[in-house]
Amino acid sequence: MRLTKFALLITLCTAAPSMARAQVLANYDYENLRFRGIGVDWGRIWPDEVDETTIWSLRVDLGFLGPAVRIVPTLSYWKSDLRARQLNRLAERLSNLPPLEQQGVVLTGTDLGNVEWSTLSLALDAHAVWTAPGRIFTFIGIGLGLHAMNGSGTSIDDTFVEDLLDTMAPGLALMAGLEFEPTRLLRVYTEGRYTLQSEVKYPGLRIGAALMVPSNPARTQ
Repeated sequence: MRLTKFALLITLCTAAPSMARAQVLANYDYENLRFRGIGVDWGRIWPDEVDETTIWSLRVDLGFLGPAVRIVPTLSYWKSDLRARQLNRLAERLSNLPPLEQQGVVLTGTDLGNVEWSTLSLALDAHAVWTAPGRIFTFIGIGLGLHAMNGSGTSIDDTFVEDLLDTMAPGLALMAGLEFEPTRLLRVYTEGRYTLQSEVKYPGLRIGAALMVPSNPARTQ
């Protein structure tokens, strides 16, 4: 009898962590997602490769995948001029190409004129959200995105140089923010964000507002 009780105790101790993990994972389900609101924000970014510029974003609140984990797709756009050192670097790369190198042609950034880079990005963000007194919410998060970059300029349009600047690249973003809810149908938010991808990386700050759909306060944040 003692041996049987001991075996039962060991079985329960072994099974308990697995049961706990299964219960926690069961709380995370895409069926919990639903449209909760849409927001527009404006901000500034400070890339190394291009001049400081404005960024516009549209974000959709899809609700909570699980306890305190919110899913937010974000569409962003910005446009800026390449910095002088980036133009010089691009000119150096072009000068090293065999057709130009064999002819002894050496380009400078000035020869390329004004070159712009614009980016349209689609990211899927996951926020860990905490509530605070006074209808305030804080969050930190991580996002995976796809960045479509387009180069343009009077001297490079419709050339292979433009093709070199037109890229599609994945990216990673880290973010933290603060939200205030003056009413159930409106949220004002600010967010600090750092974006990293193969072609460009930059910190940024955003401020915006979101219209929310009516919801059950007991079920959502």
